[in-house]
Formats: sequence, structure tokens, C-alpha cells
Amino acid sequence: MRPIDTRCEQTWIAMPGVANALGTVFGGQVMAWIDVCAAVSAQRFCRSDVVTAAMDQLVFEAPMRQGDIAVVVAMVNWSGRTSMEVGVRVEAEDPYTGGRKHTASAYLTFVSLDAERRPQRVPTLDLGSDDERRRWAEAEARRAARLAAREHLARMRAGK
Repeated sequence: MRPIDTRCEQTWIAMPGVANALGTVFGGQVMAWIDVCAAVSAQRFCRSDVVTAAMDQLVFEAPMRQGDIAVVVAMVNWSGRTSMEVGVRVEAEDPYTGGRKHTASAYLTFVSLDAERRPQRVPTLDLGSDDERRRWAEAEARRAARLAAREHLARMRAGK
């Protein structure tokens, strides 16, 4: 399956219930939207249940305001043995002009689950373009950094 085949785009109107006293959308709400959209992308890829293992490099670039249309786009960048990385971009769309601004980005790791809720193999991602190969290479670098950080923390906790 090609990365583009895993693309998921979801939209919501930023209603008053998801905004703070400043009229901007709560970061936790944006995180929830990111997680849902990324999960759909991951499920499209592996055609199984998935569980979120990590959300990395969540960066808020600009506020999203009450009344904006939240546009969340996700796509699988990388696949391993039982896990995959999904990249997500969030934009705020002005409902009157159609103009968009980048508001947040994140990378999520999902694990594919079998019927007994155990990790299972995922398909191989079919990379066809230079952009897809670049995204794969960047995802591998992020994975290596995540694993190194996890190992470092484990050593610190063990007092080594």
C-alpha cells in the first residue's frame, strides 16, 4: 500500500465548547483530533485494530480560534514489524475566506493488534516517490532517536 492510500482528512468546526477563555482551541482537544485522524490512517494501512504507542514532536505553530474549521490530515510515513509512524498536520481554515494557516504537527506511533489484542505484523509500505522515501528516512531517524532516549532513561532509572 502506498502512503497516499492511508491519507485521512477530517474536519471539525471549533465550537465554543472546545475553546478556552481566550477564544482559542484547547491544546488537548487538538491532540484528541490528531489521535483520531492518525488512528484512521493507521487502520487503513494495516486493516486491523491499532493502539497509540507514542505521540512525538507535537508542536503548536499558531492558535486555532473558535469558529475556525479544523482540518486534520494524517498519513503513514513508515512501517516496521508491528508498528507504524503516522505524520499529522493541522490547519485552521477561515470559514469566510477559505484561507488556511498551519497550527500544529505531530508524529504518532501505532501498534497493530490481532484479535487477542497482541501486536501483529503490519504490511510493507510501498514507497513510490522521492517525497515518500524522504518521509520514510526522516521517520527512521525519529524512531532511532526515540529508542535511544528510551534506553537512556532506562539506564538513568537503573542508576547507571
